[in-house]
Amino acid sequence: MLELAILGFLAEGPLHGYQLRHRIAHLSGHTRPVSDGSLYPAINRLVGAGLLERRAEPGASAAHRHTLSLTDAGRRELLHRLRDADGLDISDGTRYFTVLAFLSQLPDTADQHAVLRRRLDFLEQPASFFHDGDRPLTAADTDDPYRRGMLMVARATSRAERSWLREVLA
Repeated sequence: MLELAILGFLAEGPLHGYQLRHRIAHLSGHTRPVSDGSLYPAINRLVGAGLLERRAEPGASAAHRHTLSLTDAGRRELLHRLRDADGLDISDGTRYFTVLAFLSQLPDTADQHAVLRRRLDFLEQPASFFHDGDRPLTAADTDDPYRRGMLMVARATSRAERSWLREVLA
C-alpha cells in the first residue's frame, strides 16, 4: 500500500520526499507510521521501474532537494492498481482506505463503483473476530466486555460503511 500511496499523492502533483512522507504518515495514521527505511527504497523501486521521475533542485542550504513526480507510466500503474483493487486491498481496512483515498483519480465512475461494489460484497458476508465452530459470534454471544466492545464497534462501523456505500452506488 505504500507504493499506492506514493503514486496517489504524486498524481496530485510533484512533491519532495519529506512532503510525501508527511502526507503518507497522515493517511496511514499512528497505526502504520512510515519510516525513511521503507519510504525511500519504495521510491527507488518506483523510479527504477520508470513510474516516478526524480529531479534535483537547489535547496535552502547547499544540499539539493529532490522533487518527485509521476510519469505517464506511473499514472497508468496507479489507475491499474485502483481499478483492479481486490483481495486484501478490499478486505483489509487500512489498505482499503488507501485505495479509497485515491479512487477519484479513476476517471470512469463505473470503474470507481466496481471497486465500491467489491467492498460492499465483502462487508455483506457474515464476519466476526470470534467463532463457535463455523458460526460467527456476536456481541450478545459473549460475556467478555472487551470482546463485546470490539464486536459492537465493528458492527456499527460496518453498518455505517455499508449505508454510505449503498448511497454512493444508488
